[in-house]
Amino acid sequence: MMELRCMNDDILMQVLSKLSTKDVHMLKCVAKEWHNLILDRSFICLQLKKTEAVSGFFFQARFQWCDEDINNISYIPLETRKTQVHSTVLNFLPEEVGILASCNGLLCCRSSYPRYPPLIYVCNPLNKQWMSVNSVHYSTSASAALVFDPFKLHKDDASPNFKIVTVSETESEDEQSKFAFQIYSSETGKWRQSREMCHCNQKLFKMNGIFADGSLYWLMDGDKILMFNPETELSWLLNVPLPITEFRSIPEICIGESKGKLHCVLLSEYGLQLWALEDFFTSQWNLTCSVSLDKLEEENSQFLYQIAEKLATRDTFCWIKVFAFKDGILFLSVSSHFYSYDFATRKMKKLCAISDLGPNSREFPMVVPYTMSLVPLGPV
Repeated sequence: MMELRCMNDDILMQVLSKLSTKDVHMLKCVAKEWHNLILDRSFICLQLKKTEAVSGFFFQARFQWCDEDINNISYIPLETRKTQVHSTVLNFLPEEVGILASCNGLLCCRSSYPRYPPLIYVCNPLNKQWMSVNSVHYSTSASAALVFDPFKLHKDDASPNFKIVTVSETESEDEQSKFAFQIYSSETGKWRQSREMCHCNQKLFKMNGIFADGSLYWLMDGDKILMFNPETELSWLLNVPLPITEFRSIPEICIGESKGKLHCVLLSEYGLQLWALEDFFTSQWNLTCSVSLDKLEEENSQFLYQIAEKLATRDTFCWIKVFAFKDGILFLSVSSHFYSYDFATRKMKKLCAISDLGPNSREFPMVVPYTMSLVPLGPV
């Protein structure tokens, strides 16, 4: 009888692990046995090792000229037929926060300014578990990234091992910017300064760092991308796929991760292009998708009109912008609404009005892709 029960549990575990994380999380309420099985570390490890598509995007508006936060964080899901903006997803945290980055189901936030130094929170919005990290060396000008590899989570681990990496800019003696890296490891519970320094004549574009293929990437405000490997602690500057001088006007650009690789999205007079990084040492990119402006407008005529003309004028900055990319999905704004664009189907989906996300939502928001997972951050 016991052997049969164990066999049934094994079969149930295999069946449940093939469902989406959201569905599995909801099935905890079916029965006590299902609840215990879904919260079992062995099942969580099995679930984490399957591919899960991006679930949605966290969105937080920002002020352009000051560091104080706009304490209004929205979560915009992708899987629903009619999008509903959620504004209370992070209410389980003990204070208001600013979002920083996400990685494989974990979200990294910090205490809202003007509190200084802030606490950094690593949390799982699905199971509402969190832990805090002191950040006495955190700079208000720093940009952060989160490193978490679900394939390294073991069933005997009390909590996942992760790293937080911050990059901050200082002036060097030759007035060229240099970037320093601080690393926090959950294994040691301590911060330390990396010996690595990166010199660059461009400024850091204050967005979240992207974790892809074992390294972290930050977009600069020119045609460079800053790379930092948290294992070797080596940094590198790589070029975006096409230099800015190739374009008649400044293109819309963002970076993100898909299928483990860093990707770069460019929207310009050449159309909408998706590039995958093949070799960061040589800045070799592979063009995986290219849609002309005419074709983009034809395939999404209910949302786009006269796109070529608008991209050629100076009102482009207000009319269309790209913000984030993850797993083949682009988050962008057109006129007064936010949309998602699926590179596989080449179709846009209207998500919400810009006004639904509060004031200052158009210009410099922090947009962080999020993928649901069952990863625990404490006792389950």
